[in-house]
Amino acid sequence: MAEIRNYTMNFGPQHPAAHGVLRLVLELDGEVVLRADPHIGLLHRATEKLAENKTYIQSVPYMDRLDYVSMMVNEHAYVMAIEKLLQVEVPIRAQYIRVMFDEITRILNHLLWIGAHALDVGAMTMFLYAFREREDLMDCYEAVSGARLHAAYYRPGGVYRDLPDTMPQYQPSKIHNQKQTRARNSNREGSLLDFIEDFTNRFPTYVDEYETLLTDNRIWKQRLVDIGIVSPERAKALGFTGPMLRGSGVEWDLRRKQPYEVYDRIDFDIPVGVNGDCYDRYLVRMEEFRQSNRIIKQCIDWLRINPGPVITDNHKIAPPSRVDMKQNMEEMIHHFKLFTEGFHVPPGETYAAVEHPKGEFGIYLVSNGANKPYRLKIRAPGFAHLAALDEMSRGHMISDVVAIIGTQDIVFGEIDR
Repeated sequence: MAEIRNYTMNFGPQHPAAHGVLRLVLELDGEVVLRADPHIGLLHRATEKLAENKTYIQSVPYMDRLDYVSMMVNEHAYVMAIEKLLQVEVPIRAQYIRVMFDEITRILNHLLWIGAHALDVGAMTMFLYAFREREDLMDCYEAVSGARLHAAYYRPGGVYRDLPDTMPQYQPSKIHNQKQTRARNSNREGSLLDFIEDFTNRFPTYVDEYETLLTDNRIWKQRLVDIGIVSPERAKALGFTGPMLRGSGVEWDLRRKQPYEVYDRIDFDIPVGVNGDCYDRYLVRMEEFRQSNRIIKQCIDWLRINPGPVITDNHKIAPPSRVDMKQNMEEMIHHFKLFTEGFHVPPGETYAAVEHPKGEFGIYLVSNGANKPYRLKIRAPGFAHLAALDEMSRGHMISDVVAIIGTQDIVFGEIDR
């Protein structure tokens, strides 16, 4: 009689549900997972080592490319670490702009998550809905930084520039005539703040649409309820953060527990789960949509009535205005020195963490007084979550592994670094 052996299967690294270049070696008994071994490193780009050979300001765009769905939040942790060592004051308006764009980025991240997660599980429509909203938020990115994805908008001491007074307009084309173009531009007549406010007014209705499609959908619940259960104790022991930790019922959010920028002045709630399964983590992120929308509204109200500088006036750290730079020799020298040599950061070490859409994103920075970091270590939230994939998927079916990868909201840029 033939010997019965477990079957070993490679899941990825090119699998559409692997959310990047994940190679998962699965040991199976029929269709039941006995062991899952994640193999990483297929996207390693040596960000931490590259940062040691670049000036502090030159490494800002590298941060965008870590988790390429949560661009500005990555920058935020990095510039906060530099500001801690420099002991530089960030203008209050810049802090509000940062908080607003952190929350815009959280919505951007969760939109891609819900689109990809639903698509993995078999719901096609959700992906199209999510990308419709992402387009509007990408336009906000583009309006402030000129780039739709890798913004490099946050700078040590503030942000690159103030919010623009006008939004880019659609032009008539072969597809859209004059009348259609006017309708498409209806919410683009005012400033960027007007455009974002219009979005925040529309967005709760969109979240209701997502919930109508999924929350009580019996197929969605059959695929998610009681899948990948993690108890609160195990979630803490495994180093979970963000929605993965809150989905297990632990109310931990850096914006509330270790407030940074102006989060202590803003009113919002922290959603938590009950059962710690994939469905609870879904519900937590859906509520985060609404809470982020609330935070953005409060930022808009404050920014409308409080003009002011958006970057520090210390020209050893921040560039002077273009007008001054082209008229005065002193500003010209500051500008040249800043972008060639960069600034020198006092010796020391620091750790700065932000509540990233995926969890705690931290930057551990060591300076030896030079114009480049001596060491840079990135604490990626997805790394700890992926390490728990084996524990979460044991005893489940192969199809459940796809749902568990989806609920972890993994992006490999930050995991492989």
